[in-house]
Amino acid sequence: MINGIQQVGIGTPNVHDSFKWYRQNFGFDVPVFDEAAEAPLMTQYTGGVVQSRHAILAMNLNGGGGMEIWQYTSREPAAQLSFSLKRPGLLVTRIKCENAKNAHSELSKSKPSNITNDPMNKSSFSVIDPYGNPFIVAESNSWYKKKPGQFGGIEGIMIGVTNMEKALTFYRDVMGIDRVLFDEERVFDDLKGLEGGHETYRRVRLTPKNRNKGAFSKVFGDFFIELLELKSGEPMDHNMKGRFWGDQGFIHLCFDVNQMDSIKKRAEELNNAFTIDTGDSFSMGEAAGRFAYVEDPNGTLIELVETEKITISKKLGWRINLSPSRKRKPLPDFLFTVIGMTRVKD
Repeated sequence: MINGIQQVGIGTPNVHDSFKWYRQNFGFDVPVFDEAAEAPLMTQYTGGVVQSRHAILAMNLNGGGGMEIWQYTSREPAAQLSFSLKRPGLLVTRIKCENAKNAHSELSKSKPSNITNDPMNKSSFSVIDPYGNPFIVAESNSWYKKKPGQFGGIEGIMIGVTNMEKALTFYRDVMGIDRVLFDEERVFDDLKGLEGGHETYRRVRLTPKNRNKGAFSKVFGDFFIELLELKSGEPMDHNMKGRFWGDQGFIHLCFDVNQMDSIKKRAEELNNAFTIDTGDSFSMGEAAGRFAYVEDPNGTLIELVETEKITISKKLGWRINLSPSRKRKPLPDFLFTVIGMTRVKD
């Protein structure tokens, strides 16, 4: 029932500066929405107070998930904890590239790590953005379109866990991400450029056996998650400890889904009920739909979004409603060509 990774939420002290960096360096140059609003449904994760924020959902239409770049406007966002692979939580976001050598050269000012191969033999390297968020840039075969530039969107994310078997049960049975691409325990060369990367980990990459082919699935492309369990020591605190949802750093992983009610029922049957559920359609900037949150066994926030309406062109007032039948198959390519006309050019 998952169509793909819709976006990874990234808290930032300056939404406009962050958007500029991500579009100039990673090609996330199409703002799907750009709005300031309150977040009244998230109070259990924002200190019991309705907080205000400014958010930009940016896409790279070469294909892959987007980034929801998120800044508090009602408070100063707390700094994230020092990064380490030894923490549970959302750790490293994976960005697609066409050629690792060329991508490495384009990001040379950000001091990327050396190029090496990941466990799937894909050339990759790590890089830290100006706000302390770690990324792995890796060659990919999953593309939607190929405009100029080396980069695509988000292909996966690494999630720190403290009990691999419990985590596998959640992501396999609740989320339906059930195909193991690799399951290895060792020191990984491709992680050595990141803090904590010289430790021994059990590392499991998962993808769905039968990915849903919904409205946005063609643009999002193939995806995976990687679960990382520290084996050579004691894990550090969760990287959300002492932080509100929306504070600096990775805040959630969001999947685009169909049949939210079925997912909710499955989660409840497995004693992993939703923590937030908007129920009926909820406005999301230039789109509308239903969103829900569920926590993995370590409390990492997973967002689920079922889109009901999307704006194709705000200027033309062109919006489409997604009927049940329209949700079940990819939208026509020309619609994303029109959406791409909002691309920000530097």
